[in-house]
Amino acid sequence: MQLAATPYEERLTAPRSWWLISFLVGVSFALILLPFGVLPLLGGLVGGTAVAAVMASAYGSQRIRIVGDALIAGEARIPVSALGASEVLDAEEARAWRTYKADTRAFLLLRAYIPTALRVEVTDPQDPTPYLYLSTREPERLAAAIEAAKTAESAA
Repeated sequence: MQLAATPYEERLTAPRSWWLISFLVGVSFALILLPFGVLPLLGGLVGGTAVAAVMASAYGSQRIRIVGDALIAGEARIPVSALGASEVLDAEEARAWRTYKADTRAFLLLRAYIPTALRVEVTDPQDPTPYLYLSTREPERLAAAIEAAKTAESAA
């Protein structure tokens, strides 16, 4: 397996505001348990914050990577040879592809808190997926890395 010429890895982390919300969930649990005493209040604060933080972390743990000759996006792994043209989507165009332009057969790695995305055509005739929609903070860099991986694979 040959490494991509331009390595790429991105973690789609949750925004900072979600960590504040996690703490506020803990405060809510603490207030619910306030009538039962100080220890349940502290347990609700710690437990509620911990559960909410784990959920935010799990949702923000998705990765987009190019490893060798494959694009790995979340649970999906597709060889770069099966990928066609890439289209960088600004915030407005990304919203359109998430809503009325979307194809139900497409693979979506969607994170609503990331406004930009990359749409990559799938050219494999055996794959019913028409395209990949990947929420990314750096769509130009991801498109360049995909092209570099395709070039490196065709040169090998």
